[in-house]
Amino acid sequence: MKNYDPMRSFDEDAAAVYDEMDRRDDTMETVAFLEELAGDGPALELAIGTGRVALPLAARGIRVEGIDLSTAMVTQLRAKPGGDQIPVTMGDFAAVGVAGAYRLIYLVYNTLFNLLTQDDQVRCFENVAAHLADGGSFVVEAYVPYTYDSSGNQYVKAEVIELDHVTLDVGRLDPVKQLYYENHVVLSREGARLFPIVQRYAWPGELDLMARIAGLRLKERWATWTREPFTAASTSHISVYGR
Repeated sequence: MKNYDPMRSFDEDAAAVYDEMDRRDDTMETVAFLEELAGDGPALELAIGTGRVALPLAARGIRVEGIDLSTAMVTQLRAKPGGDQIPVTMGDFAAVGVAGAYRLIYLVYNTLFNLLTQDDQVRCFENVAAHLADGGSFVVEAYVPYTYDSSGNQYVKAEVIELDHVTLDVGRLDPVKQLYYENHVVLSREGARLFPIVQRYAWPGELDLMARIAGLRLKERWATWTREPFTAASTSHISVYGR
């Protein structure tokens, strides 16, 4: 994807429709899982975004802080009830410094893969290790990489089909660079809108090695937030790391 700017994926246009386009039906399960690990807190969400997870977690009495690079996404967070009570440090979550240590640090919804090099992903693990309290947990939610060999490592899927608009998910994999190019295309009477994103995907075993480099170890891995066993058929994983 030529001339891709990561901020394009989280600019004002994208932030305005982010919650609508990225609806999840497992948010409460996510929050329950994280609350158990957070204990008496505090918790830090890397790429806190519009607060889908942080707000309900904070509502359960956990002190939650966040890091994010996108002013537009944080503006959406601030507009929600309770959003102005969550401290957010602006910057690159792989490197930005925060004060103190956290009982829980977490990354959800494949966000780790928004870092487009292996070096940056390792740097994220190292940054987490520097701010993780003894006995604390670092939680990563990510998909298990897949291929589309039968179709040239690419696909087109219809996500939404309505009378006045259609949303297509268009993607292509580069298995050599481990890059996933995706664009959500919204077609309506008003015209076409494009919401691109590029990710550098990694298999669970590679993430485990990144953790070891940072002085962390895998404590547990599940297929879902409800702790279904992780198997060869799993398409995503919830991995919990600690010292």
